[in-house]
Amino acid sequence: MKRIAIQGIPGSFHDIAAHQFFRDEELDLICCNTFEDIFDHMKADRHVIGMLAIENTIAGSLLHNYELLSNSGATIVGEHKLRIQHHCVCLPDDDWDTLTEVNSHPVALAQCQQFLKRHPGLKVVEAADTASCAEAIKRNNLRGHAAICSSYAAELYDMKVLEEGIETNKHNFTRFLVVCDPWAADDLRERSKINKANIVFSLPHSEGSLSQVLSIFSFYNINLTKIQSLPIIGREWEYLFHVDVVFGDYLRFRQSIDAVAPLTRELKILGEYEECTSTL
Repeated sequence: MKRIAIQGIPGSFHDIAAHQFFRDEELDLICCNTFEDIFDHMKADRHVIGMLAIENTIAGSLLHNYELLSNSGATIVGEHKLRIQHHCVCLPDDDWDTLTEVNSHPVALAQCQQFLKRHPGLKVVEAADTASCAEAIKRNNLRGHAAICSSYAAELYDMKVLEEGIETNKHNFTRFLVVCDPWAADDLRERSKINKANIVFSLPHSEGSLSQVLSIFSFYNINLTKIQSLPIIGREWEYLFHVDVVFGDYLRFRQSIDAVAPLTRELKILGEYEECTSTL
């Protein structure tokens, strides 16, 4: 049985992503209120695996999670891309004419703005997690309250689905990273399938420093799929660059790292893993 730390409770999108990534495996979920809690559990027990969202196609990158990952000492061993579908749910005895408010995570609410505009009479209330809204409504028998959450959460907490697929943009996907203690990395990935890596580095504050690094990656046929910069606290106008790269030849990738290292500062490989090419 694998112990997986997630942000949220059963029925959350982190729960769904964890079960899809570790398909057909028995999981012991550790439900956390914050992403910091995920890494705290991993530090307390090196057998704990973390599942955390890193970016959404609509909301963008979760910058704080990049910072947590960089400082954690954990390594990335996989990724999962999940199609995010939001549903409006309520107690079985409620209906549109009895609803007075709708509860959900602020990001979920932002992704359902067109739906909310069609129901201006509903008071919008932000909460910590999508699934926890459905659970609280059920547990406290909150008549007149609706939740925006996954269909899995609706089923789990015996809620009635009033409307499916209420997200404004149907091309709504979240990418999750699977992280663990470095000693356990090879038990969770197949080295022969590694074709993606996450690298973090800083650069000297000089003209053309980033373009030189990018040119070297290009020379070694390394495909950059994402560049995310974060300011370095206490060092004005200096940044950490998180770079996702995909490659077909692992040796060429390692050669490219050796080539760019002298041009960078604080270069670390945060993880090597198999790219997720499909979405569920």
